[in-house]
Order: sequence, then structure tokens, then C-alpha cells
Amino acid sequence: MDKFKDFLNKLTGKTVIKKENEEEFIELEPDQMRNKTAKVFVKYFILTDFADIKPVIDSLREGYTIALIKIKPLKDKDMNELKRAISKVKRTCEAIDGEIVGIDEDWIVAVPNFIEVYKGENGEDAEEE
Repeated sequence: MDKFKDFLNKLTGKTVIKKENEEEFIELEPDQMRNKTAKVFVKYFILTDFADIKPVIDSLREGYTIALIKIKPLKDKDMNELKRAISKVKRTCEAIDGEIVGIDEDWIVAVPNFIEVYKGENGEDAEEE
């Protein structure tokens, strides 16, 4: 039985305690008892100027955000600012091993590394098939 306790200790990193005339149990630290399930958020953003890119970048760096970004307002306002904003999102996606994809002329999507964007057969947009 001692080998089994040693195995459980190594496997779980927790202490198996058995007192005389009592059942065996595993002692948990208070922070280990919390449910730590990660959620993935789908957030949409609207770019009206270059400063609007900061919340997008921050959300992507957190690692659990799929960012849907409407670029049309900035595109209509200032094409150079749009290029700078998209470049910044692209660099952030590269840093987190994520992906950035244009959905159409007015939207882009940026995703973390554990999500893959389906682009249709042969990498083409699904709409064009």
C-alpha cells in the first residue's frame, strides 16, 4: 500500500494521508480545488482609427480570444492607418503563433495558435468555391 501512496504522490503532486482507522484521502491546496477551465471568447472590434487597435492586441495576447475585426470605417477614413493597424495585428499574431485572415473587404479575423481558420479547398476562400 505504501508503494501505491508513493505513486499517487508522484502522479498528482499531492500528499496522500492515511490515519489509523480512517479512510485514505488526498489533501488538496485551496487554489487546486477551484475549477480552472479556460474559455475561448469571440470578440468583435470596430476600427475607426489606429488607437482602436490596442484592445485587439491586448485581447489576442491573453491567448483565448478570437477577434473579429471590422476594418471598413478605418478603410474609408485613412488607408495608411489601416495598413499600420493590420500590420500591428499581423505582428502580434506571428508572436503568439496565431493566424490572421481576411474574411472579405470589410472584416479580418485573428485567432490564437490552437485555432485554425478553414480557408476552403486548396487554401481558397470558402465563398469562392
